[in-house]
Amino acid sequence: MVLRRAEAEGYNSGDRTLDQTMTLAALNAELHKVLPDAQLLAARLPGLEELELWLLDPANLDRAFASDETRRLLEHPPYWGFCWGSGLALARWVLDHPEQVRGKRVLDFGAGSGVVALACKLAGAASVIACDLDQPAQLACALNARCNDMRLEIAGDYFAVSGRLDLIIAADVLYDAENRPLLDHFAQRATAVLIADSRVRTLDHPPYQRQQILPGRTWPDLGEPEEFRQVSLYAAGAALHHA
Repeated sequence: MVLRRAEAEGYNSGDRTLDQTMTLAALNAELHKVLPDAQLLAARLPGLEELELWLLDPANLDRAFASDETRRLLEHPPYWGFCWGSGLALARWVLDHPEQVRGKRVLDFGAGSGVVALACKLAGAASVIACDLDQPAQLACALNARCNDMRLEIAGDYFAVSGRLDLIIAADVLYDAENRPLLDHFAQRATAVLIADSRVRTLDHPPYQRQQILPGRTWPDLGEPEEFRQVSLYAAGAALHHA
């Protein structure tokens, strides 16, 4: 893994680095509301070296947290500062099966850091929408897109996205029971749907069927049990055709 610290000074105000630096500063400010001494670092992850993401510095997690920090982490977790195991697994799968997204219009629901959206773009998707209600997550997707010299569409409201969708993808969204009704909407709206989840082993929700078990590890490492490093991949519609 390669880490690169943000440069606070020395950028050229005449190029894209200015916008990236401002976005990074805004995200670090959001992070400091939860962990005042934390920072984001640019990292290439083991098993996903094609992409670079701005993620929480692992050193910030290698200590005991005060009670008020724990409370803030539980109330406002900076989930966009992690590459979650299901997202990493799905991003790896997309890069290994580019024919599944090539030339398609894709929406990444609950995009977080944007890792899966970026994998789709790198694999040749015609357009990719990174959709997340959380404004810092939207900033993280935009920052990580710039970091990888890619362009993503950013959306905050799934129901406000118009037009045809060839593929909807989502990672680690089934933990929230309120998201389950969306599975039916996804299957009706898009030609194909892919869902990756590290917690749900059996999804009894036709037309979704489990296709594979993928390895996935969250970074920075949260010390998750081995069972949560096994990611179930579910598909509906034309997804995984000829995969």
